[in-house]
Amino acid sequence: MKIGLIGDIHANLPALQAVLQHANALGVEHFLNIGDVVGYNAFPEQVIQTIRQNPVTSILGNYDRKVIQFPQKGKKWQKEKPGLKVKAFRWAYQQLSSESLAYLQALPEQLEVHLDGLSILLTHGSPAARNEYLTPQTPIQRLLELGELTCAQIILCGHSHIPFARQAGKKVFINTGSIGRPDDGDPRASYAVLLHENDRLKINHYRIPYDIHWAAQAIRDQHLPEEFAQMVLSGRSLDWIEDHWDGVQKEAD
Repeated sequence: MKIGLIGDIHANLPALQAVLQHANALGVEHFLNIGDVVGYNAFPEQVIQTIRQNPVTSILGNYDRKVIQFPQKGKKWQKEKPGLKVKAFRWAYQQLSSESLAYLQALPEQLEVHLDGLSILLTHGSPAARNEYLTPQTPIQRLLELGELTCAQIILCGHSHIPFARQAGKKVFINTGSIGRPDDGDPRASYAVLLHENDRLKINHYRIPYDIHWAAQAIRDQHLPEEFAQMVLSGRSLDWIEDHWDGVQKEAD
């Protein structure tokens, strides 16, 4: 069985469409999504609709949570959080239909699924915390500790936007990378495919090209901050863009 491992789509519809097309051509039968379907990009409603129209099992990401909590916490965040991030929360919330908001609100933060004889824990950050960043550099001792928190064979995560597959004891940790908002300087969409065959696991990570200029222009058409468009074009985080803003502007000129 081929299982698509996706996450951190962040409202990037053209990137998601490219990944789904690639995965379908490979014969992927089901998708597991570690959350953060909305945020920063211009298509939050369309991305949720697309997810719901495909064989996708999803959990809630930390960004998704902030969007659905915006009516209750938005005023507080405006005093505490960087302005661009609060603007992104507000705009995403305003674009979502009541049906899509209800869909997000119903998603669990973690979920253990059983597919083709495999037990897989879906978690956005780690089994211990939705905001924990797991990367290729995370100490093996930490992965061993996290593995003790679940009976699942495979721990699927995201949040750091850095793809990897690592074994810790008898557990396998897989980070999907980010479909819609990579942070490693490569703007192509990132996802993985898990193949389970003859009791063996094979994990392939893919980087999929898509029309990043369409995605960036859609951000501009919605009058969202130019920093969000530059994130898509450069494959960098908002923090990186803000730290290098003078250089980014010169390159754009």
